[in-house]
Amino acid sequence: MEHGNYPREVIRKKALEMLDGRPTGIRYSELVRLLHDALPEIPINTIHGSVWNLDAALPAAVYKPARGVFKATRFRETELPPEEITSPPPTVEAGPTEEDFYEPFADWLTKELEECTKAIPFGGNRFKDKWGTPDVLGIREPKKSDIIKPPTEIISAEIKLDKAGLIVAFGQACAYKLFSHRSYIVIPSASQEEDIARLDVLCRTLGVGLILFDAANPATPNFEIRVRAARHEPDMFYVNKFMKLVEDELFS
Repeated sequence: MEHGNYPREVIRKKALEMLDGRPTGIRYSELVRLLHDALPEIPINTIHGSVWNLDAALPAAVYKPARGVFKATRFRETELPPEEITSPPPTVEAGPTEEDFYEPFADWLTKELEECTKAIPFGGNRFKDKWGTPDVLGIREPKKSDIIKPPTEIISAEIKLDKAGLIVAFGQACAYKLFSHRSYIVIPSASQEEDIARLDVLCRTLGVGLILFDAANPATPNFEIRVRAARHEPDMFYVNKFMKLVEDELFS
């Protein structure tokens, strides 16, 4: 069956060529954009109609490792088995450290996302607790100009450079909800698409915020919000326990 003068097979063949060069897969919207750039004479709706079910049309060549992501089946064996995902080997990479992004993210969280009225780089083992210490800690307090004064909120963030340790970082971000009204996980935008897609679903389900960033450039990280953290009520025992440790820094 043809769409105009362009057989569906021509579009799908080009899509397979693109997927064959991307071991991490391509999101549906990006694939459509790339195809339209490569075949500008083809109407965009024709491309949509040809590739929306690419995995079902060509199951031997294409599959979906996550919602909205197409991947060539020849790369299927590169996925990590569950036991490796839960216990990723440590990786050592040259370049920026996670600490390099603490201050830029604290600044972005306050000035651009406006989630906090004050945020500070934190990290290390400042809480001396096995459940972990946030990399960035912030508060949101009512402004003098607010007619209706909202309650003070605590915001926590876990920043992760190691793309193999994202599930550990997600667990830490969840643990911060014990004493935080909002919690974020901040991960490299170069992470595998299926990992980002799974975290997207988990974050929306559990109310954790998801931020992507350029892990190679501390000067211009280009933080991008994928999921905004949902507000919830933490346990006030733990709120007071941990906030006493940072009272002078955060509440002064």
